[in-house]
Amino acid sequence: MWWGVAAALLANALYSTGFVLEKRALGSLPQVTVREPLRLLRLVLGSPLWIGGSLSLAAGFAAQLAVYRTLPIAAAQGIFVSGLVLLVLLSARLLGEETTGRERYALAAILAALLMVVLSLDERSDTVSRAAPYALVLTICLPSLAMGVWLYRSAERRARHRHRLPTTGVEYGVAVGLLYGVSSLAIKGVSSYLTAGGLGDAVVGVLRSPYPYLLLFTGAFGLVMSQAALQRCRASLIVPVCTTVTCLFTAVLGTLSFGESLPDDPLRLALRLSGTVLAVAVLLSMPKHDPPAPPTAPQSPVSAKELTPP
Repeated sequence: MWWGVAAALLANALYSTGFVLEKRALGSLPQVTVREPLRLLRLVLGSPLWIGGSLSLAAGFAAQLAVYRTLPIAAAQGIFVSGLVLLVLLSARLLGEETTGRERYALAAILAALLMVVLSLDERSDTVSRAAPYALVLTICLPSLAMGVWLYRSAERRARHRHRLPTTGVEYGVAVGLLYGVSSLAIKGVSSYLTAGGLGDAVVGVLRSPYPYLLLFTGAFGLVMSQAALQRCRASLIVPVCTTVTCLFTAVLGTLSFGESLPDDPLRLALRLSGTVLAVAVLLSMPKHDPPAPPTAPQSPVSAKELTPP
Protein backbone atom coordinates (compact mmCIF):
# COMPACT_ATOMS: atom_id res chain seq x y z
CA MET A 1 0.00 0.00 0.00
CA TRP A 2 2.86 2.43 0.72
CA TRP A 3 4.10 1.99 -2.84
CA GLY A 4 0.68 3.19 -3.98
CA VAL A 5 0.89 6.28 -1.76
CA ALA A 6 4.36 7.09 -3.13
CA ALA A 7 3.14 6.61 -6.71
CA ALA A 8 0.17 8.93 -6.05
CA LEU A 9 2.43 11.66 -4.67
CA LEU A 10 4.73 11.26 -7.67
CA ALA A 11 1.73 11.52 -10.00
CA ASN A 12 0.71 14.75 -8.24
CA ALA A 13 4.12 16.31 -8.86
CA LEU A 14 4.14 15.18 -12.50
CA TYR A 15 0.62 16.46 -13.20
CA SER A 16 1.21 19.84 -11.58
CA THR A 17 4.52 20.32 -13.39
CA GLY A 18 3.02 19.25 -16.71
CA PHE A 19 0.04 21.61 -16.52
CA VAL A 20 2.22 24.58 -15.56
CA LEU A 21 4.73 23.91 -18.35
CA GLU A 22 1.95 23.60 -20.92
CA LYS A 23 0.30 26.78 -19.67
CA ARG A 24 3.59 28.68 -19.90
CA ALA A 25 4.23 27.36 -23.40
CA LEU A 26 0.71 28.30 -24.55
CA GLY A 27 1.27 31.87 -23.37
CA SER A 28 3.81 32.42 -26.15
CA LEU A 29 1.74 30.79 -28.91
CA PRO A 30 -0.97 32.33 -31.10
CA GLN A 31 -4.53 31.81 -29.91
CA VAL A 32 -5.73 28.24 -30.39
CA THR A 33 -9.27 26.95 -30.71
CA VAL A 34 -11.02 23.57 -30.72
CA ARG A 35 -12.49 24.47 -34.12
CA GLU A 36 -9.00 24.13 -35.66
CA PRO A 37 -7.54 21.00 -34.00
CA LEU A 38 -4.87 20.37 -36.64
CA ARG A 39 -3.53 23.92 -36.33
CA LEU A 40 -3.55 23.54 -32.55
CA LEU A 41 -1.50 20.33 -32.75
CA ARG A 42 0.93 21.89 -35.20
CA LEU A 43 1.53 24.86 -32.90
CA VAL A 44 1.97 22.92 -29.66
CA LEU A 45 4.17 20.22 -31.20
CA GLY A 46 6.52 22.98 -32.32
CA SER A 47 7.09 24.09 -28.72
CA PRO A 48 9.80 22.15 -26.78
CA LEU A 49 8.41 23.51 -23.50
CA TRP A 50 4.94 22.17 -24.29
CA ILE A 51 6.36 18.79 -25.27
CA GLY A 52 8.15 18.65 -21.90
CA GLY A 53 4.86 19.37 -20.15
CA SER A 54 2.99 16.71 -22.10
CA LEU A 55 5.68 14.12 -21.29
CA SER A 56 5.30 14.99 -17.61
CA LEU A 57 1.54 14.45 -17.84
CA ALA A 58 2.05 11.13 -19.64
CA ALA A 59 4.37 10.00 -16.85
CA GLY A 60 1.65 10.99 -14.36
CA PHE A 61 -0.84 8.74 -16.14
CA ALA A 62 1.67 5.88 -15.99
CA ALA A 63 2.06 6.42 -12.24
CA GLN A 64 -1.71 6.09 -11.89
CA LEU A 65 -1.50 2.50 -13.06
CA ALA A 66 0.61 1.63 -10.02
CA VAL A 67 -1.74 3.59 -7.76
CA TYR A 68 -4.86 1.75 -8.84
CA ARG A 69 -3.14 -1.61 -8.40
CA THR A 70 -2.51 -0.97 -4.69
CA LEU A 71 -5.08 1.56 -3.38
CA PRO A 72 -8.89 1.71 -3.37
CA ILE A 73 -10.31 4.22 -5.82
CA ALA A 74 -11.60 6.61 -3.15
CA ALA A 75 -8.29 6.59 -1.28
CA ALA A 76 -6.36 7.30 -4.48
CA GLN A 77 -8.56 10.30 -5.29
CA GLY A 78 -8.05 11.71 -1.80
CA ILE A 79 -4.29 11.70 -2.36
CA PHE A 80 -4.50 13.00 -5.92
CA VAL A 81 -6.43 16.09 -4.86
CA SER A 82 -3.62 17.12 -2.52
CA GLY A 83 -1.70 18.05 -5.66
CA LEU A 84 -3.86 21.18 -5.93
CA VAL A 85 -1.68 22.87 -3.34
CA LEU A 86 1.47 22.25 -5.39
CA LEU A 87 -0.31 23.41 -8.53
CA VAL A 88 -1.33 26.74 -6.98
CA LEU A 89 2.20 27.29 -5.66
CA LEU A 90 3.78 26.56 -9.04
CA SER A 91 1.26 28.78 -10.84
CA ALA A 92 2.05 31.69 -8.54
CA ARG A 93 5.80 31.16 -8.82
CA LEU A 94 6.22 30.37 -12.52
CA LEU A 95 3.15 31.94 -14.13
CA GLY A 96 2.60 34.96 -11.89
CA GLU A 97 -1.06 34.04 -11.37
CA GLU A 98 -2.80 35.39 -8.28
CA THR A 99 -5.86 33.80 -6.72
CA THR A 100 -8.58 35.87 -5.09
CA GLY A 101 -9.50 35.54 -1.44
CA ARG A 102 -12.76 33.83 -2.36
CA GLU A 103 -10.95 31.30 -4.52
CA ARG A 104 -8.41 30.54 -1.78
CA TYR A 105 -11.26 29.86 0.64
CA ALA A 106 -12.88 27.65 -1.99
CA LEU A 107 -9.68 25.65 -2.49
CA ALA A 108 -9.30 25.23 1.26
CA ALA A 109 -12.90 24.00 1.49
CA ILE A 110 -12.30 21.53 -1.35
CA LEU A 111 -9.22 20.16 0.41
CA ALA A 112 -11.21 19.89 3.64
CA ALA A 113 -14.02 18.07 1.82
CA LEU A 114 -11.70 15.55 0.27
CA LEU A 115 -9.85 15.14 3.59
CA MET A 116 -13.20 14.03 4.98
CA VAL A 117 -13.36 11.43 2.22
CA VAL A 118 -9.87 10.19 3.13
CA LEU A 119 -10.77 9.98 6.83
CA SER A 120 -13.71 7.79 5.88
CA LEU A 121 -11.35 5.07 4.64
CA ASP A 122 -10.58 1.95 6.63
CA GLU A 123 -7.50 -0.03 5.64
CA ARG A 124 -8.88 -3.17 7.29
CA SER A 125 -12.15 -3.24 5.37
CA ASP A 126 -11.38 -1.36 2.14
CA THR A 127 -10.46 -3.68 -0.71
CA VAL A 128 -9.01 -3.05 -4.16
CA SER A 129 -11.34 -4.28 -6.89
CA ARG A 130 -9.94 -5.74 -10.11
CA ALA A 131 -12.82 -5.71 -12.60
CA ALA A 132 -16.13 -4.10 -13.53
CA PRO A 133 -18.92 -5.15 -15.93
CA TYR A 134 -18.29 -3.59 -19.33
CA ALA A 135 -21.97 -2.71 -19.78
CA LEU A 136 -21.98 -0.77 -16.50
CA VAL A 137 -18.75 1.06 -17.37
CA LEU A 138 -20.09 2.13 -20.77
CA THR A 139 -23.44 3.16 -19.25
CA ILE A 140 -21.53 5.52 -16.96
CA CYS A 141 -18.86 6.72 -19.37
CA LEU A 142 -20.68 7.39 -22.64
CA PRO A 143 -23.24 9.89 -21.25
CA SER A 144 -20.44 11.56 -19.26
CA LEU A 145 -18.37 12.04 -22.41
CA ALA A 146 -21.36 13.49 -24.26
CA MET A 147 -22.08 15.82 -21.35
CA GLY A 148 -18.45 17.01 -21.22
CA VAL A 149 -18.31 17.81 -24.93
CA TRP A 150 -21.73 19.55 -24.83
CA LEU A 151 -20.78 21.64 -21.79
CA TYR A 152 -17.50 22.71 -23.41
CA ARG A 153 -19.24 23.74 -26.65
CA SER A 154 -21.84 25.69 -24.66
CA ALA A 155 -19.07 27.55 -22.81
CA GLU A 156 -17.38 28.31 -26.14
CA ARG A 157 -20.57 29.76 -27.60
CA ARG A 158 -21.16 31.98 -24.57
CA ALA A 159 -17.53 33.14 -24.56
CA ARG A 160 -17.82 34.34 -28.17
CA HIS A 161 -20.61 36.78 -27.28
CA ARG A 162 -19.45 40.37 -27.16
CA HIS A 163 -19.56 42.49 -24.01
CA ARG A 164 -19.40 39.45 -21.70
CA LEU A 165 -17.22 39.42 -18.61
CA PRO A 166 -14.05 37.30 -19.01
CA THR A 167 -14.76 33.75 -17.89
CA THR A 168 -12.72 32.20 -15.07
CA GLY A 169 -12.84 28.79 -16.70
CA VAL A 170 -15.12 26.94 -14.27
CA GLU A 171 -17.27 25.61 -17.13
CA TYR A 172 -14.17 24.53 -19.05
CA GLY A 173 -12.77 22.85 -15.95
CA VAL A 174 -15.98 20.88 -15.36
CA ALA A 175 -16.13 19.75 -19.01
CA VAL A 176 -12.50 18.60 -19.13
CA GLY A 177 -12.88 17.07 -15.67
CA LEU A 178 -15.68 14.82 -16.93
CA LEU A 179 -13.44 13.57 -19.75
CA TYR A 180 -10.53 12.98 -17.39
CA GLY A 181 -12.90 11.20 -14.98
CA VAL A 182 -13.75 8.72 -17.74
CA SER A 183 -10.03 8.45 -18.51
CA SER A 184 -9.33 7.68 -14.84
CA LEU A 185 -11.88 4.85 -14.86
CA ALA A 186 -10.29 3.51 -18.04
CA ILE A 187 -6.84 3.57 -16.41
CA LYS A 188 -8.31 1.68 -13.45
CA GLY A 189 -9.68 -0.89 -15.88
CA VAL A 190 -6.36 -1.28 -17.71
CA SER A 191 -4.56 -1.73 -14.38
CA SER A 192 -6.71 -4.78 -13.65
CA TYR A 193 -4.99 -6.61 -16.53
CA LEU A 194 -1.47 -5.93 -15.22
CA THR A 195 -1.19 -9.21 -13.36
CA ALA A 196 1.63 -11.63 -12.85
CA GLY A 197 0.56 -13.48 -16.01
CA GLY A 198 2.12 -13.18 -19.44
CA LEU A 199 2.37 -9.88 -21.26
CA GLY A 200 0.65 -11.31 -24.32
CA ASP A 201 -2.45 -12.32 -22.39
CA ALA A 202 -2.58 -8.89 -20.76
CA VAL A 203 -2.41 -7.10 -24.13
CA VAL A 204 -5.12 -9.31 -25.64
CA GLY A 205 -7.34 -8.79 -22.61
CA VAL A 206 -6.92 -5.02 -22.74
CA LEU A 207 -7.69 -4.85 -26.47
CA ARG A 208 -10.88 -6.86 -25.97
CA SER A 209 -12.06 -4.40 -23.31
CA PRO A 210 -13.51 -0.92 -23.90
CA TYR A 211 -10.75 0.75 -21.88
CA PRO A 212 -8.12 1.51 -24.56
CA TYR A 213 -10.78 3.02 -26.83
CA LEU A 214 -12.10 5.20 -24.03
CA LEU A 215 -8.51 6.33 -23.43
CA LEU A 216 -8.05 7.18 -27.11
CA PHE A 217 -11.22 9.29 -27.16
CA THR A 218 -10.51 11.11 -23.91
CA GLY A 219 -6.87 11.58 -24.88
CA ALA A 220 -7.67 13.18 -28.23
CA PHE A 221 -10.58 15.36 -27.11
CA GLY A 222 -9.04 16.12 -23.71
CA LEU A 223 -5.84 17.32 -25.37
CA VAL A 224 -7.58 19.77 -27.70
CA MET A 225 -10.11 21.00 -25.13
CA SER A 226 -7.65 21.42 -22.28
CA GLN A 227 -5.09 23.36 -24.33
CA ALA A 228 -7.61 25.91 -25.56
CA ALA A 229 -8.98 26.29 -22.02
CA LEU A 230 -5.53 26.64 -20.45
CA GLN A 231 -4.58 29.39 -22.90
CA ARG A 232 -7.68 31.45 -22.06
CA CYS A 233 -8.00 30.86 -18.31
CA ARG A 234 -5.82 30.76 -15.22
CA ALA A 235 -4.26 27.37 -14.53
CA SER A 236 -4.58 28.07 -10.79
CA LEU A 237 -8.37 27.91 -11.17
CA ILE A 238 -9.18 25.69 -14.13
CA VAL A 239 -6.92 22.83 -13.01
CA PRO A 240 -8.31 22.66 -9.44
CA VAL A 241 -11.87 22.63 -10.83
CA CYS A 242 -10.93 19.94 -13.34
CA THR A 243 -9.17 17.91 -10.64
CA THR A 244 -12.12 18.19 -8.25
CA VAL A 245 -14.62 16.99 -10.87
CA THR A 246 -12.30 14.16 -11.91
CA CYS A 247 -11.71 13.01 -8.33
CA LEU A 248 -15.37 13.11 -7.34
CA PHE A 249 -16.45 11.40 -10.56
CA THR A 250 -13.89 8.64 -10.10
CA ALA A 251 -14.39 8.22 -6.36
CA VAL A 252 -18.18 7.98 -6.53
CA LEU A 253 -18.89 6.26 -9.85
CA GLY A 254 -15.67 4.26 -9.83
CA THR A 255 -16.43 2.90 -6.39
CA LEU A 256 -19.88 1.83 -7.56
CA SER A 257 -18.88 0.39 -10.94
CA PHE A 258 -15.89 -1.56 -9.61
CA GLY A 259 -17.82 -2.81 -6.60
CA GLU A 260 -15.75 -1.19 -3.85
CA SER A 261 -18.42 -0.91 -1.15
CA LEU A 262 -19.17 2.17 0.94
CA PRO A 263 -18.26 2.13 4.66
CA ASP A 264 -20.51 0.17 7.02
CA ASP A 265 -19.62 2.38 9.98
CA PRO A 266 -22.15 5.28 10.21
CA LEU A 267 -19.46 7.87 11.05
CA ARG A 268 -17.25 6.91 8.11
CA LEU A 269 -20.25 6.83 5.79
CA ALA A 270 -21.29 10.31 6.97
CA LEU A 271 -17.77 11.64 6.38
CA ARG A 272 -17.65 10.27 2.85
CA LEU A 273 -21.08 11.54 1.84
CA SER A 274 -20.63 14.93 3.55
CA GLY A 275 -17.25 15.47 1.93
CA THR A 276 -18.70 14.75 -1.51
CA VAL A 277 -21.64 17.13 -1.01
CA LEU A 278 -19.36 19.90 0.34
CA ALA A 279 -16.96 19.66 -2.60
CA VAL A 280 -19.81 19.87 -5.12
CA ALA A 281 -21.38 22.82 -3.27
CA VAL A 282 -18.07 24.72 -3.25
CA LEU A 283 -17.58 24.01 -6.94
CA LEU A 284 -21.01 25.43 -7.78
CA SER A 285 -20.36 28.56 -5.71
CA MET A 286 -17.04 29.47 -7.32
CA PRO A 287 -17.06 32.71 -9.38
CA LYS A 288 -17.88 32.22 -13.04
CA HIS A 289 -16.15 35.39 -14.27
CA ASP A 290 -12.93 37.26 -13.60
CA PRO A 291 -13.36 40.89 -12.54
CA PRO A 292 -13.06 43.26 -15.49
CA ALA A 293 -9.72 44.96 -15.92
CA PRO A 294 -9.55 48.48 -14.43
CA PRO A 295 -9.97 51.20 -17.06
CA THR A 296 -6.81 52.89 -18.15
CA ALA A 297 -6.54 56.63 -17.75
CA PRO A 298 -6.95 58.44 -21.08
CA GLN A 299 -3.80 60.07 -22.30
CA SER A 300 -3.90 63.84 -22.68
CA PRO A 301 -3.61 65.04 -26.27
CA VAL A 302 -0.20 66.23 -27.32
CA SER A 303 -0.13 69.79 -28.52
CA ALA A 304 1.67 70.88 -31.64
CA LYS A 305 3.99 73.03 -29.49
CA GLU A 306 5.15 69.95 -27.57
CA LEU A 307 5.93 68.18 -30.84
CA THR A 308 8.04 71.10 -32.11
CA PRO A 309 11.77 70.29 -31.71
CA PRO A 310 13.79 72.81 -29.66
